[in-house]
Formats: sequence, C-alpha cells, structure tokens
Amino acid sequence: MPPFLAYDDNDPQTSRTPLLLIHGHPFDRTMWHPQRTAFAASRRVIAPDLRGYGASPVTPGRTPLSRFAADLEELLDALGVETCVLAGLSMGGQIAMECYDRFGADRVRGLVLADTFPTPETPEGRRARNAMADRLLREGMRGYADEVLEKMVAPYARPEVKAHVHRMMTATDPEGAAAALRGRAERPDYRPLLTKVTAPALVLVGTDDEYTPVSDAEAMHALLPDATLRIIDAAAHMPNLERPEEFNRVLGEFLARVDFLARVDEGP
Repeated sequence: MPPFLAYDDNDPQTSRTPLLLIHGHPFDRTMWHPQRTAFAASRRVIAPDLRGYGASPVTPGRTPLSRFAADLEELLDALGVETCVLAGLSMGGQIAMECYDRFGADRVRGLVLADTFPTPETPEGRRARNAMADRLLREGMRGYADEVLEKMVAPYARPEVKAHVHRMMTATDPEGAAAALRGRAERPDYRPLLTKVTAPALVLVGTDDEYTPVSDAEAMHALLPDATLRIIDAAAHMPNLERPEEFNRVLGEFLARVDFLARVDEGP
C-alpha cells in the first residue's frame, strides 16, 4: 500500500542517520528546500506534506497532532526507515514532540525543535484558533496570508523569501488548515515529555520571532537533558528560509554529532 502522504525522498546509499523534516502551518514541504539542497547529497532526507497541506489529501474537521504523528510513523514504516533525526518548525516542532512520545528513543536519534514551544493551549488560545479556523473556511487563505506574512518572516527578509512564504500560505487548502488549527488547539503539555528525552536535541529560534520568542526557546532548552540552543540573528519565525546558510551550518554540526553517537553505539 503506498504512503498516504506526498513526500520527497532522495534515499542515497549512506550510513548516516536519515533526516525527517516536518513543516509548519500553513506551509508545505517546499519550505525545507534549502535544507534538502544542503543535506541530500550526504544523507537520506525525507520531507513530507502533512495531511491537509501541499499535495497530501485533505481531511476536513479536526486533525490532532497525534494523527499527524501517526501519519509520519506510517510513512517511515512504508519507506523502511528504522531510525531518524526529527526536525520540525513551529507546529512541525510540536508534531516532532508528539512523534518522540509515540516512537521513543530507539527510533528518534536526534530532535530538532525550531521556533516552537511545548506548552498547551490556553482557553483564550483555543478560542482564537477555532475562530481562525472558522474564518479560513469562510474567507479562504489570502487575507490571513497578507496579514501575517511579516510575522512569519521579518519585514527585512529578502523579497524572494517573502514571495515563497506567501505562495505556500495562499496555496494551502482552507479545510486542511482549519482542521489542523482545531486539532492544535487541543494539544497536550509536552513539557513533562521533554524532561525525559534521552536523544540529543537542538533548539533553534530567530532573534525577531514574535510567535515563539527567544524566551520560549530558552525555557524549552532548559527542560531538555541534552540540548543545544542556537539563536539565529536577523530572522523571525522561519530562520531556515531567512538565514539558510546559518541554519544549515548549525543543523549540520548537530547531525554530525548524532552520526558520531550512532557509530559509538554500534561499536567496532
């Protein structure tokens, strides 16, 4: 049976740990183009469109983070990927946390949490997410995309980056985006989970991120037993696109450490 999700998978012949890239809301797998370009020659890089986004099927209603995680588990199983590094940005970071809870340390060799946070939604936040879901179904994506573009990326971001981010948002199916918003409104508290993560972790955040400020990243970093915090200058909520060279340098250093630890575990 073919995988449910649309995805990119270069599948090179390498012993390095595969990298699974989990996009945020309301984007698609093309947000990871700079990372796929940088790392696909040296390791397996898998970048799916989440349920309801990009070229993957849309299921209206409510899509909880646990459903996204189950989809990703099914994809990894279908591709024969036994272990990987999970990397998620924003909602993708919360899905990565859900995946770690579901998969366990035996499968997740490293955890990359970019511009995200582990706390549950507040009552006000639940109301706001559900109201936004209603609005997207009623009005479509363009008005929302116009409003939030310069919070997703900084006002000083390059024009081609702004255009890419705006294009991803406006191309997203409102039903898929609304279902994710409703599901994300009910997310659990991941803070207790993070204190038990045994895999190495990398926490990344843009200096000018309004959605997940540096203080959120610092608090999340403090919860993780084995974590590195990297703050990306001159970037907002999407430093992987705004400052790809710096983001890739930091990610590459982390992946090299994960590979080294995997070799140590395997022994001579």
